[in-house]
Amino acid sequence: MMLKTGLIGRAIKASRSPWLHEQEGKAQGLNLTYELFDFTERGLDDAALGPLLRRLAGEDFSGVNVTFPFKQAVLPLLDALDESAASVGAVNTVAMRGGQLTGYNTDMSGFRDSLEAGLPGRPLDRVLLLGAGGAGSAVANALLSLGVGVLEVSDRDATKVASLTVQLAKRYGADRVVASSAESVTASRIDGIVNATPMGMASAPGLPIAESLIENRHWVTDIVYFPLETELLRVARAKGCRTLDGSGMVIAQAAAAFEIFTGRKADTARMRASFGG
Repeated sequence: MMLKTGLIGRAIKASRSPWLHEQEGKAQGLNLTYELFDFTERGLDDAALGPLLRRLAGEDFSGVNVTFPFKQAVLPLLDALDESAASVGAVNTVAMRGGQLTGYNTDMSGFRDSLEAGLPGRPLDRVLLLGAGGAGSAVANALLSLGVGVLEVSDRDATKVASLTVQLAKRYGADRVVASSAESVTASRIDGIVNATPMGMASAPGLPIAESLIENRHWVTDIVYFPLETELLRVARAKGCRTLDGSGMVIAQAAAAFEIFTGRKADTARMRASFGG
């Protein structure tokens, strides 16, 4: 029996997800395929998302991962949401069973696990989050659940910032979340910087924040993983910051997605070895 899975997004040709999932499937004796549905490469309009999901469900796909820019756009196209997706307000994994589409979010737990393992003992009094989209929402929930005192949320889209801060304030308290901007950031007040924007990807090179705002006292992490060393991490390391790349998050969220697709627990150590292979 073949298990068909995949990834839907834009500019995803460099994704390591096909290798991670197919190698883990092979190690577990599964005939698993993982296909990339790159809307940019295929010349597809965003409106094709719903029809594509229904087509794949009809073709007996076990499920798909969803990435930028569809993690929130996919919400109204699904039949049900797992608590993980409902709480975050974004989906990165869709299970397909009997024509039914159920959304999950493995980004939150993936980021949380990666940060705990990769940057132990980091101060959490005040953290700056760059990005208020689907990935940003998952990361924000992870940070606040880990005990961040005050989370500053910044995004070029002020509407997204307003929406996310309202949601977070309801869940974690208005005193723990503030809207911010690149111009209003006071570097001396923050302990850590997290990039949850596409900026830094091979298809969107550059810095998501002014270099002058990064100080050696900060810890800095990026959820982008292709390339593994983004411009943000390169600059931060040069300044002496503690840094964390996006590999830990992608491996942790992929392992959780693999279990949703297959019903089998993934070996995260083996997936990490595959990622580096």
